[in-house]
Order: sequence, then structure tokens, then C-alpha cells
Amino acid sequence: MVALTFCWGFTQVASKFAADDVSLVMQSGIRSVVALACLAAWARWRGQALLPSRGAGWASFAVGALFTAEMFFIYAGLAYTGASRMVVFVYLAPVLTAVGLHLLVPGERLNALQWTGVAAAFAGIVLAFGEGMAAAPASLAGDACGVAAAFLWTAMTMVIRATRLTDAPAASILFHQLAVSAVALVAASIALGEPGIVRLSAVALASLAYQGVIVSFATYLAWLWLLTRYLAGRLSVFSFLAPLFGVATGVLLLGEPLRPAFVAAAVLVGCGIAFVNLRAPAAA
Repeated sequence: MVALTFCWGFTQVASKFAADDVSLVMQSGIRSVVALACLAAWARWRGQALLPSRGAGWASFAVGALFTAEMFFIYAGLAYTGASRMVVFVYLAPVLTAVGLHLLVPGERLNALQWTGVAAAFAGIVLAFGEGMAAAPASLAGDACGVAAAFLWTAMTMVIRATRLTDAPAASILFHQLAVSAVALVAASIALGEPGIVRLSAVALASLAYQGVIVSFATYLAWLWLLTRYLAGRLSVFSFLAPLFGVATGVLLLGEPLRPAFVAAAVLVGCGIAFVNLRAPAAA
């Protein structure tokens, strides 16, 4: 789980590395194309069907559309804000999901400690916005894109939980996310007038391979494998590390500024994620 959260936190940093060679939104489309090819090959090898079950077609398309919009806001927003900032705002999603499940699913009620986590995470986001407004006002548009992506990620999770997709194989859900986004994000890049692929340098190829093969394909399957062997609640607690890894790698590898207020904001969001994933002993 530590390795997985490092990979997830490093994703935005990897995309920034290749931004001069491949446009950001185009990167997101290529990432889905590469991951889709890997998933199709894996499913063929395993003999696993990827199409949705009867009656779940609209939900599969909705999940694909929400995933596409989430990726668009993340990658488009990276043009205006740092990778370390983006990952903190995007990882508001686990907290938003906990609140949404509390409101809609009777068995997912939050306890006092989890509500403390919700409060901590939202306090961290407010602090991060305030710090950005004071130190780097130009980044606010990108920061807002990160928050929008977090809400879209939450909406996607809620659709999965509220429809027949909740019982669908995870590989099938991933297939529809990748299939819709592979087409739509490449089209969005062209519509935005991005230069697209400027040159396929070693850095660009490494970044695209990392985002497509490692992140969008391998880490997701590794996560599913872990879920078959360990308690989901205990695994999810580790997700608080992703924004912290994102901040650390953004500062160390991209030279992004690290100010005390933003450090405090990242820690608050990380603690919030950890707290909302904790369960009372009886419930566990």
C-alpha cells in the first residue's frame, strides 16, 4: 500500500516532467489509451469479459464520463498550479465520499472520530486556498480544478455504489472508464488547440509509460489483489500518504515552493483521510 500510494502521489509530478514534450490534456488521453490496451490484453489472457452486465450500460457510461471529466480537470489544472498542490486538492475525494456515503447509505454512518477527520480535511483545503491566494494567486484556477476533480471522483464512486456496478468486476468498471476517456480526452486536447505530441523524448516516453502502464493499469490491479486478501478499511487508511508523497516529490523533483502554511494544509488533509477511514472496533 505504501508503494501504491507513492505511485498515485507521484502521478501529477510525472505529467509535469513531460509537459514540454506532450501537452497535458493529451497526456491524459494517451494514458487511457495505453492502459486500455494493457487491460484488454490482461483480460484476454485471463478470459475475463469486460462488457457491462445487462441493465448496467447507462451506469457504465456515466462512470466513464465522470472519470473523463475528472482527468480533464486534473490535467488541464496542472497548467495553472503545481503538482504538489493539485494532489492535495484531488485527495479531498475520499473525505467527500465518506460524507456522501453517510448521507445515502445507512450502514456507512460516520462516528465522532471520522467527523473530526472530515473537519480536518476541509480545514486543510481552506488553508491551502488561503495560502495560495496570498502567495500565488495565479494558481487559484488550477487549485479550483483540483477541487472540481475531487467532486467528480466522489460522484463516480457514488454512481458505482448506487447501481448494479457495485457487483460488477472491477476490471469491467475500469474498462469503461478507460474506453470513454481514451476517446474523449484526445478529442478535448485537439478541441483546445493543444500542440499535442511535440516530441517523443526519453522523458516523455518514460512519463507516458509510467502513467499508462504503471498507474492506470498495474497499480489498480494490485489494489484489487490486495482487497482480496486484506480488510478494505485497513488498506484505505494508507491513502493519506498519497498527498504527502505528492507534495514531497513535487518539491524535491520539480523545485516547487514549500511554505509552512501549505505543509500544514497537506498534513490536515492527510490526517482527515486517515480518520474518515477508521472504524469503531465494533463496526470493524
